[in-house]
Amino acid sequence: MSSTAKSGKKSSWLLRLLFLSPVLILFAGFFVYPFFFTLYASFTRWRGIGAMQFIGIGNYVKIFADGTFHLALRNNFIWALSHGFVQIPFAALVAMILLREPKGWRFLRTVYFLPNVISTVALTMVWSSLYNVQFGLINEFLVKILGKQTVHFLGNPDIALSAVIFQTVIYIGYFMIILLSAGMNIPKELYEAAQIDGASVVQQERFITLPMLRGTLLTSITLAMAYGVRHFESTYLMTGGGPAYATTTMGIDLFQKMDALRYSEASTVGVLLILFGTVLIVAIRKIFGKSDPMSDMAQ
Repeated sequence: MSSTAKSGKKSSWLLRLLFLSPVLILFAGFFVYPFFFTLYASFTRWRGIGAMQFIGIGNYVKIFADGTFHLALRNNFIWALSHGFVQIPFAALVAMILLREPKGWRFLRTVYFLPNVISTVALTMVWSSLYNVQFGLINEFLVKILGKQTVHFLGNPDIALSAVIFQTVIYIGYFMIILLSAGMNIPKELYEAAQIDGASVVQQERFITLPMLRGTLLTSITLAMAYGVRHFESTYLMTGGGPAYATTTMGIDLFQKMDALRYSEASTVGVLLILFGTVLIVAIRKIFGKSDPMSDMAQ
């Protein structure tokens, strides 16, 4: 390779590094450094003030022996699966219906997306009222219309987690818009050819729409499961992790440890939360990660 070519290649890499430097600096300052600080803190005894005392893996041994953490880990897994394999299929179904452009589809698209522009706290307060035992609309319907007994949605350990998850996964607007946008890029000729061959609507959706959306579906599942893994707000506001820790998550466990000035243990939970999310997302990408027909066609 000539010296001119080497110089040109070096200049190209310097330009790329220059353009990437702002992002790299922010990433290093707001993720890399905090992560390694948290990692180190997880091997110490520290209450947020004073010197850190190195204790090795003592915090990890204590955390894994804690039954509350086992419940939090289980609930995080349930949250991730609920977002990835309940919310996304529901969003995909609605997106495929809207792609057929039924009457009023633009209005429905707006209605489905509307909850995503409303504060999570506001939506949580609405659902807390709906679930209320004494005057909640759902219990009013169960008692006065159906003649059933009142249900303690947020006070019964057997159903509290399901109640909290339900009020989150029904908001499909964000992922519906992503899938709808991707579906609009599918060539119409594929559907026209399928119609000529006598394919029904269901067959067209199964053999054309779903395969063509495979890459977007995988991305949506990954994002949804990431949101599920880091879940905190609505559960903390509705139940605080109760009753009997039935709805606690790793995020709530971390927060409660920080609130009790057990910063080293909170750091341990934080590290495990990052590792859990990373392993789960990588596993999903490995299991479902295949070539994307939309990308292949673009090339």
